[in-house]
Amino acid sequence: MLLRNNIPLTYIFGKIKKELFFVIAYSLGIVVLYENFHVTRISIPLAVPALLGTVISLLLAFRSNQAYDRWWEARIIWGAIVNDSRTISRQILSFVENPYDLDEVEKFKHRFIKRQIAWCNALSQSLRGFSSHKGLERYLDKNELAFVKNQRNVMVALLELHAMDLKKALNEGWINKYQQIEIDKTITALCNHMGGSERIKNTIFPVTYSKYINMSIHLFIVLLPFGLIEYFGYMEVPLVIALAAFFLLVEKMAVHLQDPFENKPTDTPTTTICRNIEKDLCQMLDDNKLFEDMPHVEKASIGSYYIL
Repeated sequence: MLLRNNIPLTYIFGKIKKELFFVIAYSLGIVVLYENFHVTRISIPLAVPALLGTVISLLLAFRSNQAYDRWWEARIIWGAIVNDSRTISRQILSFVENPYDLDEVEKFKHRFIKRQIAWCNALSQSLRGFSSHKGLERYLDKNELAFVKNQRNVMVALLELHAMDLKKALNEGWINKYQQIEIDKTITALCNHMGGSERIKNTIFPVTYSKYINMSIHLFIVLLPFGLIEYFGYMEVPLVIALAAFFLLVEKMAVHLQDPFENKPTDTPTTTICRNIEKDLCQMLDDNKLFEDMPHVEKASIGSYYIL
């Protein structure tokens, strides 16, 4: 995600600099032909590009809304992951008890909650195309690491370990049946959030729809100088640049928003969310040392910005 509120123009227009170079050269060429070589028959009614621009505006509005819906759904899902991570930790800390073996129960609670932190980080890494095994040794013991090491889907394996520990707690009498059901509901909710994130990640926005809009925008840019040249002369160059930049930037915005887990500046900030989850769960465990020992987050530099 972008860490600063004030985004510089160099960053914004850097996304479409190649297209803008073409627009500048093209519009200048048209006005030179018209004014210096008196090629006046190239002028067309302004209503032609205006009508096309209106249609493109409607299509871009629809596409932007659909892309934002995907981005917002991803953010809602990860907000729910934050809440359910806190919930399952609270349930484990308050439900699980054994007055005859306090040390074993405390180990159980720490192991369970640290595994939940590992699950959040593994899901974040997986959605961004990185190895979901990375960094798990900080949260899992040797037996758990050996279990998930050769698993294709690490998140499913970690939820399976949750379920196995939950069953053990029930059999040992550390929780009752009703408490087991409540905790299992939270594990099911986490599984649903994982599925929702994977659905957004793996559902590709229709390529043909994107292609048709892109072709329409380029056709609009090609026709625009011919509609403005008769009325504005050399002033049509900045007008064409401004209108072309507007349509191109809106299209780029929609392209970036439609994939919220692609490690772009407009992504859902899953790494930051995972850090907040870890901070809260370590506080609940009264183990701030675990959070303080966390290595610095890797940052992908984008000028003066960073992706988290």
